[in-house]
Amino acid sequence: MPTPIGIDTGGTFTDFIWLDDDGRLRVHKQPATPDDPARAIVAGLAACGAPPDAPIVHGSTVATNALLERRGARAALITTAGFGDALEIGRQHRPDLYALVPQKPPPLVPQDWRFEADERVGARGEVVRPLDEAALAPALAQMAAAGIESVAVCLLFSFLNPAHERRVGELVRAALGPGVLVSLSVDILPEYREYERLATTVINAYVAPLMSRYLARLAAALAPRRLAIMQSNGGLIDAAAAGAQAARTALSGPAGGVVGALFVAQDPLPNPLPQGEGARDPLPNPLPRGEGVRSPSPWEGLGEGLGLNLITFDMGGTSTDVALCAGGAPLTTAGEIAGLPLRLPLIDIHTVGAGGGSLAAVDAGGALLVGPQSAGANPGPAAYHADYGRWRAMLDAHFPAGRATVSDANLVLGRLDPARFLGGTMPLYEASARRALADLAGALGAASPEEAAWAVIRVANAGMERAARRVSVERGHDPRRFTLVAFGGGGPLHACELAAALGVGRVLVPLTPGVLSALGMLAAAPTRDFSTAAHLPATAADPARLAAVFAPLLARARDEMAAEGHDPAALTLRHSLDARYVGQSHELTIAHAPGDGPAEVTAAFHAAHAARFGYARPAAAVEIVTARLAAVAPAAPLALPQLAPAGPDPAAAHLGHKPVWFGGGFVPTALYDRDRLRPGNVVAGPAVVYQYDTTTIIPPAWVARVAATGNLIISREV
Repeated sequence: MPTPIGIDTGGTFTDFIWLDDDGRLRVHKQPATPDDPARAIVAGLAACGAPPDAPIVHGSTVATNALLERRGARAALITTAGFGDALEIGRQHRPDLYALVPQKPPPLVPQDWRFEADERVGARGEVVRPLDEAALAPALAQMAAAGIESVAVCLLFSFLNPAHERRVGELVRAALGPGVLVSLSVDILPEYREYERLATTVINAYVAPLMSRYLARLAAALAPRRLAIMQSNGGLIDAAAAGAQAARTALSGPAGGVVGALFVAQDPLPNPLPQGEGARDPLPNPLPRGEGVRSPSPWEGLGEGLGLNLITFDMGGTSTDVALCAGGAPLTTAGEIAGLPLRLPLIDIHTVGAGGGSLAAVDAGGALLVGPQSAGANPGPAAYHADYGRWRAMLDAHFPAGRATVSDANLVLGRLDPARFLGGTMPLYEASARRALADLAGALGAASPEEAAWAVIRVANAGMERAARRVSVERGHDPRRFTLVAFGGGGPLHACELAAALGVGRVLVPLTPGVLSALGMLAAAPTRDFSTAAHLPATAADPARLAAVFAPLLARARDEMAAEGHDPAALTLRHSLDARYVGQSHELTIAHAPGDGPAEVTAAFHAAHAARFGYARPAAAVEIVTARLAAVAPAAPLALPQLAPAGPDPAAAHLGHKPVWFGGGFVPTALYDRDRLRPGNVVAGPAVVYQYDTTTIIPPAWVARVAATGNLIISREV
């Protein structure tokens, strides 16, 4: 059977990658079709010559875009009487601390479509007030009249006693018909914290109809290929399950990038990192995570070939995603998307609106801003258009005049080559980019388009630097102890300058950086996550009692993975517990080995608390809140091709020289063809390395060495 094809849908391009019959990586980029991503996938498969019967592993942005753009399904909510406004009240957090009139995003379900059920389950799971089924009839009739497509059901304490919630689900299906999708909180997130459980269930209800329709349409177009979807946790899930639990795919594409970075980082390094700035000192605090919640990762230990930790830097057409990997993928259950908490396991990724298509403009105070607005796939950068006036008219329909993109700036500075973009299959128009930068220079007061372009690059780099510091310095990590893994279409263009700003001494550019998220999908393993409330003191966490807590999760894991075609006997089962000191309001997730008792659980929590916060309280009581189980099936075998070694001289790949802007002006710069570089080659900066899916910039005082699988390891010479 052919190896799978990894497909990642982005804002500007849809990326394809697969191994051919000779074991070589093949890549293809297809212009995105945001109105219907399936069209780009079908067109790309027809254009790239991939095997017609190869299964597909897909990273989708359907759920993400629906949430960000607030264009999800017509969803309703049924909750316990008295809690209908909990979705709007939220937690009273103030993300904009100094805003005098803070603006909260509107709830996904408007007030007219929020309904209350006359019932009540108590804090110990007892029925305080039976469900009044007759009282729900008017609400169900109103939903039918409004054309509701999806219903979220989240009743108080249903995670302790789901009988009422399941009955409400039955009534909804009977009243609205089989076409309505019903999301029960007991299936989506059977955990305590009412608002987070409610918000996560509503997110699923809001995006599930769109995702289900999209996947059904895509599966029909791809038949008889098998289709699997990348989840936010870095694992794969069957397409049918992804449609029903669409909230699990909210960070599908970016998660693939982190998994891909960890996979390629296993490549042995051709050189030691120079001591001093960027030295590989062991981290004293390896596991801090946002909100203090961290789940054991199926990718724990990947990246050990580097002998250090990674900061992943994924710069695409519309945004940049960064993540800090200290020994593995940083999983969290305290994520947020579109201003709403998403309590499902996901890779902890921070995103900023800085990509190749990000728009630069001058604000009312004369300051240069880059992003978060983007030219996207249509119209895209000015450099994509021979007719500058037509591009300007298309852009002006959405944004004021006097704008240019980051890609336009890179082209004007000589960092992109008009004839080598996408391997020469897509021309760039420097004259159009220069006119866009000339307009921006006039608004900015810059002396030339080049000066304006360099300002755009510096501002974009500053925004990405802030994102990298957010996941490193602000969490107690020294970025100088990390390797920056640069990928995405724009990552290698900016990586070395970003690394210099962070004090990072080494950059890894994978063999196929422009499609690394798609490669990560090929390396990912089928994974299912399960959780259940488990409120008990750690002193009572004897092995038999914890085994009884995990037993239903184990049964579900084996049944659901078997339904997807995975051998239950071959599953890797990862147990973990959310625990806290009595009186705390947030938990830490600790790994749990079956058979561990109170002493092991307590010791593990004290150690995790010391690692996260710098101290522990050995005399304080510890309580367990949630039990978690991750079921991981074996991943499809994937090995990067080993290239024939060569000496340090890269002359066979040399293409000539041209002036490229570094710092204050143009510098004569060597040009190289990435496809002709071989392991052992050494490329000294300043240099530009061209390949089909991206361009790599090596500034002066940086040196790139080619590793065994073709990865570029770029280090700053000390």
